[in-house]
Formats: sequence, structure tokens, C-alpha cells
Amino acid sequence: MIEKSMGHTVRTKIVLASAAAAGLLVLSACAQEGAPPGGYSPGEAAGPSMRMAGAIPPVQLASASGKYLAGRYARHSRDFGAAADLFSDALGVEVGNKHIRQEAFYSLIAGGRMAEASILGREIIAINAGAPIANLSVVVEDAVAGKYREASDRLTTIPRRGMNTFTAPLLLAWLHAAQGSIDDAVTSLDPLSKVPSFAALRYLHLGLIYQLAGRTEEAGDNLSKASEATQSLRVIQAYGRFLELNGRADEAKALYLGFEEKNPGSESFDEDLERLQAGKKPVPFLGGYRDGMAEVFFNLAGTLAQGRSSELALIYGRLTLRLRSDFPLAQILLGGMLESLDRGADAAELYRAVNPASPLSWSAQLRLASLLDDLKREDEAISLLKAMAEKDTSRHEPLIRLGDLLRSKKRFTEATDAYSAAMKRVGTLERSHWSMLYARGITYERSDRWPLAEKDFLQALELSPDQPFVLNYLGYSWVDKGLYLNRARKMIERAVELRPNDGYIVDSLGWVLYRLGDYEGATEQLERAVVLRPEDPTINDHLGDAYWRVGRLLEAQFQWRRALSLEPEKDQIPIIEQKLNQGLAASESKDRRG
Repeated sequence: MIEKSMGHTVRTKIVLASAAAAGLLVLSACAQEGAPPGGYSPGEAAGPSMRMAGAIPPVQLASASGKYLAGRYARHSRDFGAAADLFSDALGVEVGNKHIRQEAFYSLIAGGRMAEASILGREIIAINAGAPIANLSVVVEDAVAGKYREASDRLTTIPRRGMNTFTAPLLLAWLHAAQGSIDDAVTSLDPLSKVPSFAALRYLHLGLIYQLAGRTEEAGDNLSKASEATQSLRVIQAYGRFLELNGRADEAKALYLGFEEKNPGSESFDEDLERLQAGKKPVPFLGGYRDGMAEVFFNLAGTLAQGRSSELALIYGRLTLRLRSDFPLAQILLGGMLESLDRGADAAELYRAVNPASPLSWSAQLRLASLLDDLKREDEAISLLKAMAEKDTSRHEPLIRLGDLLRSKKRFTEATDAYSAAMKRVGTLERSHWSMLYARGITYERSDRWPLAEKDFLQALELSPDQPFVLNYLGYSWVDKGLYLNRARKMIERAVELRPNDGYIVDSLGWVLYRLGDYEGATEQLERAVVLRPEDPTINDHLGDAYWRVGRLLEAQFQWRRALSLEPEKDQIPIIEQKLNQGLAASESKDRRG
């Protein structure tokens, strides 16, 4: 049998910026704003200082060039820490080389070494006063040091082009607010009012600035306008917290419920609704003016992460956390970026750093467990999930994740126990719980407890009748056992209707036709399945059997050889080899499981 993955992945539903903010970000400007410096050839490495006779010994020249090339490779591999070290070493030899300096700067900032990056940023600005990312890194370091005037003065010199068209006004507004100049902060946001698509972003930041300044009426007015302009999660969170803190809990509840109604399946405000039910006050949306600056970079990072500017998104994410280190949403966002760049160990550090008191800590821990498994550290992942299940006995998610992990490792009996424990916590199963029954049914079937498996599959179909994976798995299993062949055929045909391009399900249809003796029909379906899933050994093996039955013997042998080349299960290798040597026996061959 071919088990189609259920796709149990950790889903943290985070809308990262308002729709308006996403629309106004000119992603085409990303390349010029944050792209790494251009190519750097050995000829460039031998800059003026290195070409001077006797200036640098040949061994040092080789070392600088070698470290530079190694740094380029490390950065291409997204190993920003190693790249930063290598470029910094090369820069120590060739101090005046601007290309190495830029490479070192970008690698340091992408690797989260912000203070070191800002030192090089100042050197870059000394040569190119308008360098956008270098300027922003220095602005952030000044803000971290409380040097708000220096930071605001620097922002006034940054050219207003590309993303800085709105980044600079937003940051400048927060810096003026931090210096107590609220009117100047408001004026700084005036450029955004000229573009309608910037309206929600402007209202949001105006409202937050007014709120921190204690100007409650103006804060509420602007946050309300922001929520009317967009249904961004961050806007709803900001306005909802404002309402709660100002004794308007009923309005906050209506706001949260309205968001979830418009976003079916969203659990974004479950914690807030529970808090309201308990009559507890929330923490403020922002803790201070520096948090407001962090919000600006967070919005940018979230928007860029949805496009193709992954490295620039990473840089803005790092700037976010430099300003506000305890920012769970940003930590999870940045962790996801690092995972997408194959920097799993770095992502794990961010997930671990999420404050345990945060409502998002649970999601971060689930992500960490999945990541540990991806990193081949399954024992750690299992221990983490078990600890989570013990810590909160009201939640079933860690047990589901544990079952999925154990099932993927073919530890079916243990996986069954995890799924059963999860169902016990759920209590009454509803439509959405079909997948739990399906998953447990697979573990029963794989551990030779068919009656229990069949019961789970049938119950899953009672909850959700048109689930193609359940229809396929149960139908295929019946075919495998020679049971209810006509009923199985109808179920699998329905599954194919629902997922016509799923090679595994099309293979199931081909195999049931084969078992029913319709070899021509089986061949047609299995040929299509091989096109959809050419790399699957079981499907290729099935097609070989069908070819043999219709007299296409050479093609059958080709498919069997191909199946062997695709690393089938060990117990299937001798069966396929026997067919290659002797052909298909007159008796029906035993089904293979992939």
C-alpha cells in the first residue's frame, strides 16, 4: 500500500501585516535596497593596496583570497555565521576593500550580529552616505543606545526611494515620539497620507504613538480607522488591546469574534477570548517607543517574507529583534525564514528563546519539535512532545504530533497509543477529527490489526464522507485483502474524482482494476500514475505487472528493473527479482507496500 502523507504540519496562523501595508511595499525595489554587493573576482581582490609591490606577502594574499572565496560559498549556503567570520578575516588583511566590507556587513547582519554589523555600517556610510541598509543598522544601534536624536538626524539624510519612501517616515515618527515631540511625530507621517494604500499603516502607527503618549481619544480614533481600513491581525490585535485596557471589553470581544468569523479556522484570538472570559487585563500591545520601531521592521519583514526577497526579509527580521528581543511573533517569523533557508539550528535557537509566558510559546514549541525531527534529532523531538503533553493535559496537539512522528519512523504501536491518548482528550469526535481516526487506522493496519483499522476508517468516513485519502486507503486495503472489490472500486473512483492528479490514488484505481481482471483498464490508469509519480517503486512495479498481463513483456521487464532502481522496500526486492527471472506467476502476486 502507498500511504499518502496526511500533511500534519505545525500551522501557526499569523497574518504579518495589513493588506494595505503588503500592497504598498514595492518589492521590485528590494534588489536595489538589500541585495548583496555584486560579484567579486580575484582581480578585484587584488585592489590597489594589494597590487603594491611588497605591501602584503604572497601568503597573506592567498589567505585573503581563499577566505573571501570560502566566505562567498558559506553565504551562498546561507551559513551567515561562517560567512561573517571568513569575510571579517579577509577584511583584516585587505582593510580598504569595499566589496569585502559589504559582504562582511551583510553576513553579520543576516547572522544576527548587529553590533558588529553597525561598525562596518558606519564605514560603509562614510563612503556612501545614502547606503540604505547600513544607515538603518546604525539608526537601530543608536536607538538601542538611547541616542534618539542622533538616530533621527541620520534618518533625515537617507534618500526617500524604494522601501525607504515609507520606512524612513515611520521610523522618524517613532524617534520623535521617543524624544517627547508627539506633534513632530504626527507631522513625520504626513508623507504617507498622500498615498491611499498607506492609510491603514499610517492610522495604525498614529494610534499606537498617541496611545503611548496618553492621548487616549486620538489613539482610539486612529486605531478604529485602521481596523476599518484593513482586517490585518496586527491591527485587530492593537485595537482590541486598546479597547480592553480602556474598559471596552465587549467591543474587544466583538472585534475578535468578527475576525475569526471572517477567517474560518483561525485560532488567532482564542487566548484573548479566554482572557476576556476570565476578566483579566491584557499586557499593552507595545511596551515603549522602541517597540514601535520594531513594529515597523516587523511589518516589512512579514511582507518581504511573502515575496521572493528572503534575505532582505531576514535582515529586517534581525533589525526587529535587535530593537525588541522579546517579540514572539517576530521570533517565529524569523525562525520560519531560517528554516526555509535550511538554517535549522539557528531557527531552533529562536523557537527556544520565545518567552514561556507568551501565548505563542506553545506554537513555538510545536515548531521546534517538528524542526528537531527534520534535523534527525528525533529523540529530542519525542521528549519535547511528551513533556508538552504532560505539562498541559487539556491539549491534544502534542500527542497528535507525537503520533505523526512515531508513525513516520514506523513505530506503529507507539503511534497508536499517542493517537488514542489524543482522542481521549478530545472526547466527542466531530467532523474535523476525521484525520485522527485516519492516522490511527493507518497504524492499526500497519501493525496487522485490521479489524481495528477498518473500524477507524469507516468512522472517519462517517464524520467526513468525501475524504479522498480515507476513501483511497480503505478501498485499497479491501482490494489488497480481496474484500468488497466493487465497493472498493467505487470508493477509489470517487477519490480520483476528488484528487485527479494524485499519483498514489490513481495507482489505487489501476490496482483495483487489475485485481478485478480488467488489465487493459489497469494499464491505462497505471501508466497515468507513473507519469504523476515517476519516482515511486511500487507504482512502477504495478505497471510492470499490468504490462505482463496484456502481453507487453519487454515493457514489463523494463518497469520491474526501474522499480528496483528506485529503492523499494527490502522485502519486495526478491519478489521483483523473481519476476524478472521467471515472469509473473499465474497466481496473483502478493501486493507490495511502499
